Amino acid sequence: MNDTIVAISTPRGEGGIGIVRLSGPSSIHIIKSIFQPHYAQFDTTQSHKITYGHIINPDTKEIIDEVLVNVMLAPRTYTKEDVIEINCHGGSIPISKVLELTIKMGARLSEPGEFTKRAFLNGRIDLAQAEAVADIIRAKTDLSLKVAISQLEGHLSKEIRKISSDILELLASIEVSIDFPDEDLDFISYDEASNRAKYIIDELNRILASAEEGRIITEGIKGVIVGRPNVGKSSLFNALLKEKRAIVTSIPGTTRDPIEEFINIDGIPLKLTDTAGIRETDNIIEIESIDRTMAYLDQADLIMLVLDNSELLTEDDRKIISYISDKKFVLIVNKIDLPQAIDTDELITLVGENHIVYISAIEDTDLKTLKTLIRDVIINRGPIQADPVFVTKVWQKNAIQRAIDSMKYAQSSINSQMPPELIAVDLRGALKSLGEITGESASEEILDQIFARFCIGK
Repeated sequence: MNDTIVAISTPRGEGGIGIVRLSGPSSIHIIKSIFQPHYAQFDTTQSHKITYGHIINPDTKEIIDEVLVNVMLAPRTYTKEDVIEINCHGGSIPISKVLELTIKMGARLSEPGEFTKRAFLNGRIDLAQAEAVADIIRAKTDLSLKVAISQLEGHLSKEIRKISSDILELLASIEVSIDFPDEDLDFISYDEASNRAKYIIDELNRILASAEEGRIITEGIKGVIVGRPNVGKSSLFNALLKEKRAIVTSIPGTTRDPIEEFINIDGIPLKLTDTAGIRETDNIIEIESIDRTMAYLDQADLIMLVLDNSELLTEDDRKIISYISDKKFVLIVNKIDLPQAIDTDELITLVGENHIVYISAIEDTDLKTLKTLIRDVIINRGPIQADPVFVTKVWQKNAIQRAIDSMKYAQSSINSQMPPELIAVDLRGALKSLGEITGESASEEILDQIFARFCIGK
């Protein structure tokens, strides 16, 4: 990390402000060579000070932009390196010309997530906190933001380090008997070692139990609205969004291409997809649309099947119900503002009472009940609370599971009174797995995968 990186840290396009960010040992030299203060000398010895002036091309003396320059000196910066932020006007031309000028003066265009990667490598944050930075940027609900901020504050890391400390203490007690077998020392008993191992396994399982909810909160779920044509799928889509996003007509088959939007269900980001109606047809275009709908069904975390309260159940309805019976789904009987024709007893026989909700999308009737049912089907319990500790990534979950497996092997060896050397191997395996979460033992491959998900400039 001896080079200096640079990137545009604000979204491309027009805006009030655009920020070019530098980080690295040459940051001060580069800004001195292209910045001309308006009122006084440019003092780069004072950290966290903003100076007004112009970015100047040193070769042509041409003014590139009127800017504010923020100097932040190591180690009190995001990366723990010298950082310069150039606040430009938010047009694409001036900010691009400033970026090009910094590269010409010796900076290198950063890779995705490289600023945060440097913060991790320089010890400012650990790997779990680095992941939280990306989650904050991508948060789609208040709850997902709260969980991400909790992760950034280090709540998960603290829990992992506490458990790692317990494992390390147990390992030290085991290794005493390896290193000093002939000494008259008070070695840990197999019973006590087994009890400690059980406690550690229980603590790891407690944290692991949060993984599914953590994934749902941060990544959201894929929800698909399906049903026959003209049962009110697009009306329901618009009602949940509270805007007219999908075209609604009385003509069956209006929706051909899937439409996607995010909605908030009690803090859970739900990526909702309105799809083409499913029915037997000879229309080539409609057949293609139905094929796409079936593909979305196979990929969905939640299926929302819409039926028409004013019509009898059809064979197409029954086929869809049969197709989704082994998936997570809710059955929505729409148009309860119209006279009932559907056989509710048959519905209950087919899917059970707990999966059915009765609404009117046009009149916004009982949509709150629908949202509650969606939440309950997704997480099988009441509202999710923003508890301090959540496992939010699949790779974190896998690392904890490997640690549990290693601890179970260690406990089995302890219970069988195996040699201490064998027990110690599994305890070290558990420590290595937990170290992946905080970064102490993360491989370069894991680091590359994590930081590649970041945007350039963060």
